[in-house]
Amino acid sequence: MRTMVCAIMFVLLVGLIVGPGIGCAPGDSGVEPGDQSDNGDNNDDNGDDTTPPSQLLYPEDLSYQGAFRVPGGSNGTDWEWTSPSGGMTYYSDSLFATGFALDMQISEISIPEPKNSPQKDRSALNVAATIQPFHDIIGQLVNVPALEIPRAGLQYLPAQGSQADGMLYFCWAGHFQEQGVSHGWCRTDLDDAQVAGGWHVGNYRIYSVNDYMLEIPGYWAEENTPGLRLGTGRFRDGGWSGQGPSLFAIGPWNHGSPPATGTRLDATPLILYTSTEDFDAPQYTMNDYHHSDEWTGGAWVSNNDKSAVIFAGTKGTGDCWYGDSNGPCLDCAGERGWWSDGFEGRFIFYDPADLAEVAQGTKQPHEPQPYAFLNIDPHLYHIQSSQQWYHTGAMGYDREKGVLYLMEPHGDGDKPLVHVWKIE
Repeated sequence: MRTMVCAIMFVLLVGLIVGPGIGCAPGDSGVEPGDQSDNGDNNDDNGDDTTPPSQLLYPEDLSYQGAFRVPGGSNGTDWEWTSPSGGMTYYSDSLFATGFALDMQISEISIPEPKNSPQKDRSALNVAATIQPFHDIIGQLVNVPALEIPRAGLQYLPAQGSQADGMLYFCWAGHFQEQGVSHGWCRTDLDDAQVAGGWHVGNYRIYSVNDYMLEIPGYWAEENTPGLRLGTGRFRDGGWSGQGPSLFAIGPWNHGSPPATGTRLDATPLILYTSTEDFDAPQYTMNDYHHSDEWTGGAWVSNNDKSAVIFAGTKGTGDCWYGDSNGPCLDCAGERGWWSDGFEGRFIFYDPADLAEVAQGTKQPHEPQPYAFLNIDPHLYHIQSSQQWYHTGAMGYDREKGVLYLMEPHGDGDKPLVHVWKIE
C-alpha cells in the first residue's frame, strides 16, 4: 500500500499544473558572482550571534565535508519519500526533520561524522541514530494527508521574549491553498510538545510564507527587525508566491505565549518579487528567473566575519516552458508542468545589507538580487538526468560551529541523504 501511495504522490508532485500561463518570466542571462575584493581572511568568529560580520560570504568559503544517512523508521512511519519541501533545523548537536511526505511527522536524529565518498558509495557513509522517534506534531493543527503535495518548514530558536525555553517553530502548506493558518510552535520534548497555533503571517499571500524557515541573527534583527528573529518564506512554482524566493521576518512570541489561534503575526517582508497572480502589476523577478525553479530551504549564515542569506534549490537553465520535458504542450504525452532545458542544484547568495535596506524602507522587497551561486550537483547522489526536478530539500544551520546541512531527496534509495558543508 505504501508503494502505491508513494507512486501516486510522485505523479502528483511532478505532474500538476503549476502556473497561470504558458511561458517563463524574462530574466537576465545568469547570476554573476559579485566583486570579491572584500573576501579576505579573518579569524573573528561570529558564531556567538552578537557581532555583525564585515564581509560577504562566497561559494569558495564553503568546504564540502561529506554526507550521512538517516536512520530507520519509528512510531509507524519512516524517512522514505521525504518531501523535497519538508523541514529540517539544527538543535543542540542534533537535527529535527520531517519524514514521509504524506504525514510530515517530526523526529530528532543524531549527527554522525560526515563521510566524503568520491565514488558515491552509500555503504561508506555513517548512519544517524534516532534520538526522539517520529511524532505527529503538525497533524495536531492540520489534516496533513488531506493537503495536496504537503510542504513543511522547521526552525528552532532559543527562548524569545517571555519564553522560559526555546521552541521548535513549524509551518505547513499544500500545493493549492488560497487561505488559512500556516504556522505554529511546540516544545523540543516531543512527548510533551504542547503544540500551539495556527497563525497567519500578516495579510500576505499564503503561497509566499509557508515552506522554509530560518533563524535571523540577533545582531541583525536588533538593528533592522527588532523582536522579529524568525525568518519564513516560500517559493511556489509558476511564480504564484513571487518570481523568486520570498522571505519575511516574524516574531510569534510578541503576540502572546502562545498567541491565540487565528492570530495575524506582524511580518516584515525582506525579499518579495511580483506574484504572477498580480497580472496588472509591474513584473519584478529574481535575475535569471524560471517558472520551473524550486527553492526548498534557506539559512542565514554568519561565521568567520562573513555572512550571506543562502537559499537551496533546483534552478532551471536555458529556455523554460510549460508542457512536458520535450517542449510546450497542453495535451502532453509526458509529465506536464514547468520545464527548462536543464536543472542544477544550487545555493544562491543574498547580501544581508540589501535586506537591511528593505527592512529600513530604503529599498523595495523586490530589489535584492543574488550576488553569487554555487552548483552543488557534483556532491549529490541522485542526479540521474539533466532535466531532473527536485535536486535539493530542507536546510539547517549550526551557527556556533559554522556548519550547513542539506537534505537530498532520494539520495539513499527512497530515503534522503544529509550533506554537510563547513564555513571556512
